[in-house]
Amino acid sequence: MATSNPPPGTARATIGIISMGDMGSGLARLVVANGYAVATNYTIDRALAAGVELTPNDQILISQCDVILSVVPPRDAIATANRIIDGLKGADRSHPLYFADMNAVSPATCQTIAELFATTGDGTTEAARFIDGSILGGPPAPPHSLSSSSAEEWTRPLLSTSGPHNLYAISDLGGHPVSEYGAHLASVLRIKHISETIGAASGLKMCFASLSKGFAAVAVQAVTTAHRLGVLDDLKDSLATLAPANLERMEKAVVGMSPKAYRWVREMEEISATHEVDGGFEGEKIFAGAADVFRIVAEDTVLGNEKPAVPGLGVAGGKKRVRGTTSEDVARCMAEGLENKKRRRVDEEQDDVR
Repeated sequence: MATSNPPPGTARATIGIISMGDMGSGLARLVVANGYAVATNYTIDRALAAGVELTPNDQILISQCDVILSVVPPRDAIATANRIIDGLKGADRSHPLYFADMNAVSPATCQTIAELFATTGDGTTEAARFIDGSILGGPPAPPHSLSSSSAEEWTRPLLSTSGPHNLYAISDLGGHPVSEYGAHLASVLRIKHISETIGAASGLKMCFASLSKGFAAVAVQAVTTAHRLGVLDDLKDSLATLAPANLERMEKAVVGMSPKAYRWVREMEEISATHEVDGGFEGEKIFAGAADVFRIVAEDTVLGNEKPAVPGLGVAGGKKRVRGTTSEDVARCMAEGLENKKRRRVDEEQDDVR
């Protein structure tokens, strides 16, 4: 949608984003570049680098924002929703807040959050309108030339939403009619409203991540075991000959997962719950095993110390990666971590015997 930005010094509306990780800061930069103000009370350095206004507490954040996007680790999704609900009680608002949960959670978890928001308001008016959302793909990235802020020139993830409310329907908030605000914001964020049912968007995310991040867990196990067997080079040579696309995918997945592994532990658990509750799969749970893989990465290896660097934010974007920048180093780190974990377990068992 080609719509000109508002005059300098003004904004279409204020969008709250919680929090400023690599995805949150990327979304912030995208909407700021397209005429919106963004506010947060998280991650000061990244917020300032992304052109985001900082607020001192949740109530002020809620009072200033028309829409809040929750982009937090899955383990924090319910707690974040509860914080916003508590903040609504003392916020100064003349219209309902749109709260979009964009987190990697199961449909059941999303339904729980929706039910929490249903308790807001005084019975006759809504204090908040809940949107089930999901993000598929990596963080937004600007074009090489920033002479144009057109959203179409950015590399953007796919955002899906579902439920009875959607951003397209936002109208007359802050004096902006729907054609200039709700639909425009949805276009900038590349949002597709896929269903009127809460749980559809979050379920889509779970199925998508089953293939992408589930593959990463399998790949980590494959390269680690191949390394310990002394056949990692042979594995890669075989893939290069027989399945080069799988080799490229494996390298990208294994190298990219370390800074995100701590987030993916809970995400794998949410995926496992989705396949059980919504898919009807019982018995051994594949993704519980995937959660264990990422738990080992995050808690038992030096790879857990790696943090994602956000492009374009300079020092505020974080340091460059140190370990796990190749599949060989990931395999070495994993092998060392597993051996140390085994040694600790043996020591603990011997202490118990004594």
